[in-house]
Amino acid sequence: QVQLAESGGGLVQTGGSLRLSCVASGDIFSIYGMGWERQTPGNQRELVAVISNDGKTNYAGFVKGRFTISRGNSKDTVYLQMTELSPEDTGVYFCRADRKIPGDPYDYPYWGRGTQVTVSS
Repeated sequence: QVQLAESGGGLVQTGGSLRLSCVASGDIFSIYGMGWERQTPGNQRELVAVISNDGKTNYAGFVKGRFTISRGNSKDTVYLQMTELSPEDTGVYFCRADRKIPGDPYDYPYWGRGTQVTVSS
């Protein structure tokens, strides 16, 4: 099992920045990738960014170079640096970890409880 705990959300003005953090615990050595998803008001949850253990990243189109995902040295932490925030970025941001167990053909995703990001106009 993997547990995820996010932090760093809050209230920021349009154009401001926030840095989200997520710490994984439990069977962290089975994690092969981590990322962030978000749920904005009235919309389904969507992927924001992902990063693999070897550092490969992928971003949603709406990020447009404003966000940067990174991993900590110990690989149990993932960050999301967000800049040029707009009210459209308001929502709950969830940390995600993807786990693979040797001998098991399936991947197992885990999510944290989320952290609220509110961008005022």
